[in-house]
Amino acid sequence: MDIEKIRTLIALMEESELVNLEISSDDEHISLTRHYDAPVPTMMAAPAAGAAPIAAEAKPAVKAGSVETSPMVGVYYSAPSPNDPPFVKVGQKVQAGDTLGIIEAMKIMNPLEATQSGVVDEILVDNSEVVQFGQPVIRYKA
Repeated sequence: MDIEKIRTLIALMEESELVNLEISSDDEHISLTRHYDAPVPTMMAAPAAGAAPIAAEAKPAVKAGSVETSPMVGVYYSAPSPNDPPFVKVGQKVQAGDTLGIIEAMKIMNPLEATQSGVVDEILVDNSEVVQFGQPVIRYKA
């Protein structure tokens, strides 16, 4: 694999603000994914002199409890097929190893399995939603 080719692709991703890039040829496959750890800063106009202060926007409270995260980039499915019931529901007790959903990546269905036992407090993604690596999917009760 040519390192200069990879550096060029990374520069292209940064210039274009791409999050994912996949390139395949007969003898090689390159998949690059960018992760943003810090929030992107936004510009705000300074308040006019004598203007009343604007109340700060309330941040959503971070709920207590551990989470199951996506082990890969893909599409999350809550049930084995559209006509089947979901693998888990809010309030359901799960054991380590239970299937919580499916993540489709490159046409391969990968089970999302519980890494711990607990009670499902919240399902953080919708059915057929694209999930990123490390994105929280299920929250357990604290």
